[in-house]
Amino acid sequence: MRRMDTLIGVLSIALLLCFQVCFAKEAAEHITIPVNVGVVLDAHTEIGKMGMKCISMALSDLYASHGSSYKTRLVLNRRDSKGTVVGAAAAALDLLKNVEVQSILGPMTSMQANFVINLGDVAQVPIISFSATSPSLSYTRSEFFFRATLNDLSQVQAISAFIHAFGWKAAVPIYVHNEFGEGIIPFLNDALEKINTNLPYRSVIHPLASDDEILKELYKLMTMQTRIFIVHMPFSLGSRLFMKAKEIGMMSKGYVWITTDGMTNFLRLENSAIARSMQGVIGIKPHVRVTKRLQAFSYRWRYNSQEEASIQDLNIYGLWAYDATIALAMAVEKIGPRHFSFQKINVSNGSMDLDSLPVSTVGKDLQHALVDTSFTGISGDFHFKNRQLDTSIFEIINVVGKEKKVIGIWTTENGIPRNLTSMSGDPILPSSAASLDILWPGDSKSIPKGWVIPTNEKKLRIGVPVKDGISSKFVRVINDLKSNTSKVSGFSIDIFDAVMATLPYYVPYDYVPFENADGKSAGSYDDMIYQVYLGNFDAVVGDITIIANRSNYVDFTLPYTESGVTMIVPVKDKKQKTAWVFLKPLTWDLWLTSVCFFIFFAFVIWILERKSNEEFGQTPPRQLGTSLWFSFSTMVFSQREKVVTGLARFVVIIWCFVVLILTQSYTASLTSMLTVSQLEPTLTSIDQLIQNGVKVGYPKGSFVLALLRHLNLNEANLIMYHNMDDLHNAFLDGRIAAAFDELPYMKPFVAEYCSKYTMVAPTLKAGGFGFVFPKGSPLLPDVSRGILIITEEPEMSKFETGWFGKQNICPDLTTTTSSNRVDVNSFWGLFLIVGAASMLALVVFSSISLYEHRNLFVGSGKSQRIDPIPTISLSNGSEEIEGSCKEKEDSVINHSQQNSMSRSASVEDNEEM
Repeated sequence: MRRMDTLIGVLSIALLLCFQVCFAKEAAEHITIPVNVGVVLDAHTEIGKMGMKCISMALSDLYASHGSSYKTRLVLNRRDSKGTVVGAAAAALDLLKNVEVQSILGPMTSMQANFVINLGDVAQVPIISFSATSPSLSYTRSEFFFRATLNDLSQVQAISAFIHAFGWKAAVPIYVHNEFGEGIIPFLNDALEKINTNLPYRSVIHPLASDDEILKELYKLMTMQTRIFIVHMPFSLGSRLFMKAKEIGMMSKGYVWITTDGMTNFLRLENSAIARSMQGVIGIKPHVRVTKRLQAFSYRWRYNSQEEASIQDLNIYGLWAYDATIALAMAVEKIGPRHFSFQKINVSNGSMDLDSLPVSTVGKDLQHALVDTSFTGISGDFHFKNRQLDTSIFEIINVVGKEKKVIGIWTTENGIPRNLTSMSGDPILPSSAASLDILWPGDSKSIPKGWVIPTNEKKLRIGVPVKDGISSKFVRVINDLKSNTSKVSGFSIDIFDAVMATLPYYVPYDYVPFENADGKSAGSYDDMIYQVYLGNFDAVVGDITIIANRSNYVDFTLPYTESGVTMIVPVKDKKQKTAWVFLKPLTWDLWLTSVCFFIFFAFVIWILERKSNEEFGQTPPRQLGTSLWFSFSTMVFSQREKVVTGLARFVVIIWCFVVLILTQSYTASLTSMLTVSQLEPTLTSIDQLIQNGVKVGYPKGSFVLALLRHLNLNEANLIMYHNMDDLHNAFLDGRIAAAFDELPYMKPFVAEYCSKYTMVAPTLKAGGFGFVFPKGSPLLPDVSRGILIITEEPEMSKFETGWFGKQNICPDLTTTTSSNRVDVNSFWGLFLIVGAASMLALVVFSSISLYEHRNLFVGSGKSQRIDPIPTISLSNGSEEIEGSCKEKEDSVINHSQQNSMSRSASVEDNEEM
């Protein structure tokens, strides 16, 4: 019995030991390693409460789904930053030094993160912020800073694309005066400059600004021309801004308000007062794809938040807080179970001693693990690119009623497609921007033009020059001493009035003469233009030349007149009065070539006609004289001899054609010399002015003087004239030999004195006459467009005729007499044709002659081979040869007479018929 009890005891002990080993092994498998992480948020704010709740839900969801496989557990250590930079820094320092957290989630604002990043860099602890968006928090500052949100820089291109789509040329940013607000401005300015849109003013609002301070800034904006405003500030401050803008009438028709995602993401329209004040506002926000997982999370969020009325609706910052927590937990699990400890350096009892911050032993491993972490979260694809999130899609929303209506999206690939369902559509253009169904402020459907003339401003002050002479036809100022008013008229004034009438809006303005108290001009054109730069004039209208150095201070419209500076000189009578003027039309080489061809033609006709035509077959002297007479008489087509052969007729036809052209050219050239060449310029080039050292005139107060100096003209030879009458008298008195001025002045002057002066090429380049506006004036593109409209219509000709009359058309004068002469280069083609035709006729004639006498050559060859050479007696050989020649001569004469009689009979028969 005792043995049995002993056996049972031993078995019980063994069984107990076996159970203990099994339970110990199972317990070891479920052991997890706690990892301390810090959470620094503003506990009293809505976003702080939302972020903390999302962080807690993320850990709960992750460990619930991976409880058995995850060996690490994040332990949250919450700290309240109390909404200040000092509070955030103190909280982070406490977590790093006393709790030895391996990472910190937060802080919330860019200002807080700016300091906490430095602490994390010293302790080598990753700082993960899901709401600090300022571009100044660059990833290059610290390798331990992770931005689990979008950089504000990413939305700049979307904003500029929207503004460019409507062609707006100016916009005013309104931003909060802190690191969050100021960080985006330089990048926004660069993006808008690329689309030729400028920032004429930057409106800065203090974070703690009172309502009166906000009103003061809004009233300042109301007095400006720009009506495009980009609001970049927290929603708490932005909502107050819009309510005050609504109160003073800045949410009416013509205004455009664009909010960045920093305000659009928190936009809540349940408050009826906020909703009414923001009707027609355009907002930019990141696009989040709606998935079943996101819908399920949103449902759980609403269910869990029913008891916490202070927590606002879930937005994208809550989604980023959730995904950032998941990413951190996954990264901690990646580096595996290990001893998460700190290396303490310069240990001190002072809790605020920065030199004594411990350094994490796994911080760099955790940093690398975070960089490699990538997954699909509830906000979409989550991964760090350059240690920050990246997106290429933004929604464009429009506040309509209490609804945030999505009117389109922006993508880096396609710009702004027409709607959300056609993400691959064509980007809109300004002409098709109306396809976006937008309700603008003031319940307007028409696209705002982007600027207006403020109602509380005075009329535009348009400066006009005061001059006399022909320039008064461009701008004429008549002062009425009784009423102390000025009447302004002129060609430039009519053009400007017509252009302003083409604008799609009304612009009030008054003309203000640039004159002294005595009615005289107050200075040069440069002085008047400088008044626009100083702000004393809103524009300048008149005969203002567009030149480069003036454009450094002001902007010019397109020119409304011809451009260029020309030289005018008197004309002189160059009529040829010599006895040998008839030789001038043709150059000497053409005279010589023509004589040679006349002789050649005579030779060809003699060869072709001497056997068949008795008029060319007489004694050699008569043959020579007849051929030359026939050739030269073709100049006046008075030749009496008839040609009988076909080849000769062929050559004569071509030759007569050449002679006809030659004589007609001679006649035309001689006529030109005796008529047109009567009027020729006394000087033909600028080089002649310099070489001859003549006096040259230039207009008073014009940039032409600087141009002449640039041409290296001797300044001692430059004579100033006051107006066109003074210019005419200067030529008559011999004070000047040439003058320079702009084409709009010179053309009427030369037309008036058509037989006295002429314009000489080349025309020097100049910009023409344009209207002057301040730099960046929104009126400039519309006025330039109006100039194009006016210059393309018949109305422009009416203005020119009304002020300058119907100008005479002066003939163009030749600059040199050599241009009237005809040289051999103009006729070498014709000479080539007649030469080739003549040679062809001679070749054909020779071939026919050889063919007709072929038997003679054949018979001569046979007699030489068969018959012996006879011996001829010298005594009577000459008589036999003479008799033989005589017989042949008589035979030829008889044959010729018979042919002549036959032709005479044929002619008589033809005449009878």
